[in-house]
Amino acid sequence: MGKRKLGKKGIIFLPKITRGLEIGSVVKVADNSGAKTARIIAVPRYKAHYQQVPLATIGSMVVVAVQKGTPDTRRKILRAVIVRQRQHFRRANGQHIEFEDNAMVIVNEAGETKGTEISGPVAREAAILWPRVATIASLIV
Repeated sequence: MGKRKLGKKGIIFLPKITRGLEIGSVVKVADNSGAKTARIIAVPRYKAHYQQVPLATIGSMVVVAVQKGTPDTRRKILRAVIVRQRQHFRRANGQHIEFEDNAMVIVNEAGETKGTEISGPVAREAAILWPRVATIASLIV
């Protein structure tokens, strides 16, 4: 089953997307919040079996520890949304999509972005789930 989200036109059904990022992955930060790279340390609301490594995909909110960036953002525990992944996934219309890199955007718990612009494309699945991310995206694929 895919994700369900209540939108303006009713319930939006998103297909199940192949999960390409796991805990411990170091991912590029694609916004201008001050962080450059961050390590995924948790995936909230991930349901799994015992001793299974939590995985994240496009549109997932993750908890990250900032590795590189400005001195005031380094070594902080923040939340982020995955906007690109290298692992290919299939859309409902039959297209196979993959990006050149893995990227995320720093957000707060409500889903509002910390930065004011996003470099590079954003997947349509992430834009549907997180409208605040979609408003500052320069390109939605």
